[in-house]
Amino acid sequence: MRSENLLVELGSEELPPKALIQLGSSFADNIRDALSAAELNFTDIKWYAAPRRLAVYVSELAETQQDKVVEKRGPAVAAAFDADGNPTKAAMGWARGNGITVEEADRLVTDKGEWLMYKAEVKGQSISELLEDIVSQAIAKLPIPKPMKWGNYTTQFIRPVHTLCALYGSELINISALGLTSARTIQGHRFHGEKTFELDHADNYLTALKAHYVVADFASRATSIAQGLNTKAEELGLIADYDESLLNEIAALVEWPVVLQAGFDEAFLEVPKEALIYTMKGDQKYVPLLNKDGSLSNKFLFVTNIESHDPSQIIHGNERVIRPRLADAEFFFNTDKKQTLDSRLASLESVLFQKQLGTLKDKSDRIAELSGYLAGIIGADKAYAERAGLLSKTDLMTNMVMEFPDVQGVMGKYYALHDGEPAAVANALYEQYLPRFAGDVLPEAPESAAVALADKFDTLVGIFGIGQLPKGDKDPFALRRAAIGVLRIITEKSLVVDLEDVVSKAVAIYGDKLTNKDTAEQVVDFVLGRFNALLHDQNIETDVIQAVSARRPTQPTDYLARVNAVAAFKQNEAAEALAAANKRVANILAKNNVEGDQSVNEGLLSEAAEIALYNDIKAIQDDIHRFAADREYTEVLTKLATLRPSIDAFFDNVMVMADDAAVKTNRLALLLLLRSLFITTADISLLAK
Repeated sequence: MRSENLLVELGSEELPPKALIQLGSSFADNIRDALSAAELNFTDIKWYAAPRRLAVYVSELAETQQDKVVEKRGPAVAAAFDADGNPTKAAMGWARGNGITVEEADRLVTDKGEWLMYKAEVKGQSISELLEDIVSQAIAKLPIPKPMKWGNYTTQFIRPVHTLCALYGSELINISALGLTSARTIQGHRFHGEKTFELDHADNYLTALKAHYVVADFASRATSIAQGLNTKAEELGLIADYDESLLNEIAALVEWPVVLQAGFDEAFLEVPKEALIYTMKGDQKYVPLLNKDGSLSNKFLFVTNIESHDPSQIIHGNERVIRPRLADAEFFFNTDKKQTLDSRLASLESVLFQKQLGTLKDKSDRIAELSGYLAGIIGADKAYAERAGLLSKTDLMTNMVMEFPDVQGVMGKYYALHDGEPAAVANALYEQYLPRFAGDVLPEAPESAAVALADKFDTLVGIFGIGQLPKGDKDPFALRRAAIGVLRIITEKSLVVDLEDVVSKAVAIYGDKLTNKDTAEQVVDFVLGRFNALLHDQNIETDVIQAVSARRPTQPTDYLARVNAVAAFKQNEAAEALAAANKRVANILAKNNVEGDQSVNEGLLSEAAEIALYNDIKAIQDDIHRFAADREYTEVLTKLATLRPSIDAFFDNVMVMADDAAVKTNRLALLLLLRSLFITTADISLLAK
């Protein structure tokens, strides 16, 4: 069967840069799904995306579907003929629907009966017959939140579409989509070369576009930009400051990237670099340049879409654009310094945190109190923590943060230092928001950790306290992120913080503002739930997490220590047998309603195996309690593993459910003692297969 490479391209107006990758990959995914559903074979599929085009390239696509035989079952033979053997209306209707007579039908015989059967030969359709529906399906499923109309068309898309190309090898396939009929026409660069050209073959798409100043492959374009930025920065002895997000956005704005260098007045460097970097990256998509010591250079890089004969004109134009933005930042900075953060506390009364929970001033007061409480737990300076908590939201009222919201906290640190606040307080104002995203750094100083935890706990308790629990993907107060931030700070800094203790304190600080009586329990369960998900993402096995979770330890550092110990214990050759035995013990105790603290009467121990088990338990009992108190859970489980021979012997030789009631009770007490040791770390029975 013939196969060729297929190209489908939509030529449009400039597409939204932040959505370009998703649009390109989704277009390819949707085409792949539609081709698979149509049972058309192919070997690979790639997507291309540039500001004015989305394209999909399918390798070795079969020209037609395979012919196939479709079996269509009819009515049962018993219902297909009447008593005289004549076809019933049901049988004739079914046959007519398949274009045959009842007499021409085959029979399907199974052990459950006999039915009429029609085997229809279905000839495979060609790609030229199927492609229009495939492309239409793929377009309809694109993630477009706000489609638009244009011209006289009734169709809608994310931007106006001007060209539609569909080539199967060198053959043009006639399809219609978005009000257009397919042609060989491809848009070139908006400013360089021909505005449109004719494409002769699907395989020539990339090279033909490159000849017309368009790099259609998004990944290649981004790589080229990164290389250009790094090379130019190295030539200047500087470091290009960009991340993948900025690089991708730049790559989505240009079709023919050219890296150029510009600069600004050194006087602007008196402004905190974060504000300057924010406006350069966020507003202009420029790439700041850093000195080797991390300080900001007055030189910067930008990527233009034009290969100019006189690049100085483009450079001067971009320098003129950035100057007023930097001047605004300079003005805001100098104006803000005229007023201390402390003097801005009153202005927080005018901003609501949440209608039922009060203003930002109320939140600051709560954070201050909870920060001081946490400081006492984790060994931070209480006065500094409380001061930082009180000032934590004041920079939100500054001109700089109102204009550039992403520098909240950063500017708080600079303004606090300018006001003469202690360094620990200033650093905490910045680090209160850490970690801001997955993999982000954590607060370094203990005072900063106290404020960061207090802020997150206050939000969690407050929002749960008024019954606004996150549902599905709706989490307007970012409670999941707050919970993960709490867990990362506590565990990665090895802090001894009990969730129940801190949540109870936060609830008490709120007083009568909270209406949910189950707030404390729900918040702790929510945070522990996020911990389990976090551990699962770190490839911790589900049964290990369940074993620890069953004990509901509420100190995250302790929880993690148990998880690590159980994960290691699971590799012990005795683990499976001990888990099974523990499960057996748990079932026996549950069936007999044995719980609480029941002592073993040594005088009632008569069988050698039960005496041996009791003595072995007594021999390690004190060590286990000591190891558990020191959170040396690996040692606890290692000690427990030594009981395997005596546990096996006990179940092989001792009848727990003895006829003598006193002996039976005593043996159950022995199992309860054994069980109490095994659940010191986790519920080991949950590891059993």
